[in-house]
Amino acid sequence: MATSTLPASGVGIDKAHRQVIFASSLGTVFEWYDFYLYGSLAAIISKQFFSGVNETTGFIFALLAFAAGFAVRPFGALVFGRLGDLVGRKHTFLITIVIMGLSTALVGLLPSYASVGVLAPVALVVLRLLQGLALGGEYGGAATYVGEHAPPGKRGLYTSWIQTTATLGLFLSLVVILICRSLLKTDFEIWGWRIPFLLSFVLLGVSVYIRMQLAESPVFLEMKAAGTRSKAPLTESFARWGNLRLVILALLGATAGQAVVWYCGQFYALFFLSQVLKVDPQPANLLIAGALLLATPFFLVFGSLSDRIGRKKIVLAGCLLAALTYVPIFKGITHFANPAIESASTHAPVTVVADPNACSFQFDPVGKKKFVQSCDIAKAALAKAGVPYNNAAGAVGAVAQVHIGDAPVIESIEGGTMAAADLKAATEKFSKTLSGSLKEAGYPAKADPAQINYPMVFVLLWLLVLYVTMVYGPIAAWLIELFPARIRYTSMSLPYHIGNGWFGGFLPTVAFALVALTGDIYYGLRYPIIIALMTLVIGALFLPETKDRAEL
Repeated sequence: MATSTLPASGVGIDKAHRQVIFASSLGTVFEWYDFYLYGSLAAIISKQFFSGVNETTGFIFALLAFAAGFAVRPFGALVFGRLGDLVGRKHTFLITIVIMGLSTALVGLLPSYASVGVLAPVALVVLRLLQGLALGGEYGGAATYVGEHAPPGKRGLYTSWIQTTATLGLFLSLVVILICRSLLKTDFEIWGWRIPFLLSFVLLGVSVYIRMQLAESPVFLEMKAAGTRSKAPLTESFARWGNLRLVILALLGATAGQAVVWYCGQFYALFFLSQVLKVDPQPANLLIAGALLLATPFFLVFGSLSDRIGRKKIVLAGCLLAALTYVPIFKGITHFANPAIESASTHAPVTVVADPNACSFQFDPVGKKKFVQSCDIAKAALAKAGVPYNNAAGAVGAVAQVHIGDAPVIESIEGGTMAAADLKAATEKFSKTLSGSLKEAGYPAKADPAQINYPMVFVLLWLLVLYVTMVYGPIAAWLIELFPARIRYTSMSLPYHIGNGWFGGFLPTVAFALVALTGDIYYGLRYPIIIALMTLVIGALFLPETKDRAEL
């Protein structure tokens, strides 16, 4: 089967192919814009929709609601991947963008917890699930569609344009938020946060119009004419060991590592800067947006390079570099963004003294557990404040205590037997007392803008995004070439979305739980480092290079 019925155009990209790439990429930019609005506004959303619990728990719930959208992406991959292999690429990713756009825009119309109570977070989570389902079918369709138009020797370059869309979508969401914040000031957190979501109605209309102009993939049309389409894509993809083995290897040896590098370099970097180091939202967003803007061309550089030296080498090299340098890079970001944290932790170290058996690993992807033991409450408050601390074993059954240098000991609260309202009030009182003692000890409530070394922070953030371009630029071409065209949409979508939806999407929540458990603000980095090293080993040993592989 030919790779494409459209002509190649030498070194450049001809007009017909440019239209295909532009239409597919632009629609996907809008989808990623929709998806990452929630992540960028997690702190505000926690106040609007989870105000029925204490602030720390509300923020954890907001992160879990964000992760819920990632959790269902593999199911969207199954539903829409099958549809794309049966009826076509174009029609499927037209459906996904409509679902995505509507579910995002409706977030801007939801009433808050103060207005309708528990119905507000329930409605929010439902819309997040719809977003995740739609995105689960979107990426595979767009990447497959563009890849099947690419002439020989250019699939890495062509599909790398699709790879820029996630970063550009995040960049667009940050820019819109910055503009709204600047214009609305204090009103932004009250009602102005809705405007970026409501803009999705406009973006949806533009995206649908653009995609309506596209023709079907030439490879799919050729399969349809020849009668070689799969009649059971799910069965062929996952019920036959030869292909299922390849799906598993693609997940563990390619997309899992790519995902954690992607989310660590972009979303977790923003989370660390704003939530851990307490840099004000506007400069934090500007720094991330600038790093994204200057690094984005390297998606195309590494995509094109993969057409010459191979996909596998570049992706695995990115995983290796990330694993080796994450800890020093994030320590450098702390040093240059909020040096007061380093100084305070040296002169007034914080220690949590608690019964080790009463301390939980505060990770709950379904949001059913309540972390109300005194140890959990103390550690969650310190982790959210971005304060590093040590752990010491206390007496069995004793209430946890927080020691801050030579200051008086602060006793936590035991919330297991308290009513919800009493627990909320007691937790707020504890947090206020803790904040006062931390302030007296020199721990900053937020980063001092005058002490931030903006150029150095920017360089380190840019380096993190550069790793993203290495692992993400060639990944679409690698996945497309691993699987035959008749089941490509289905087969590539599942490992991509399990990798990015589960391994990547849960990164902020897992990292926060690891930090809360240990008190080390860098301990959460162990999660992406371990996953990246796993991908390096499995990918190197068991996955083939595919750049010269003929169409299957």
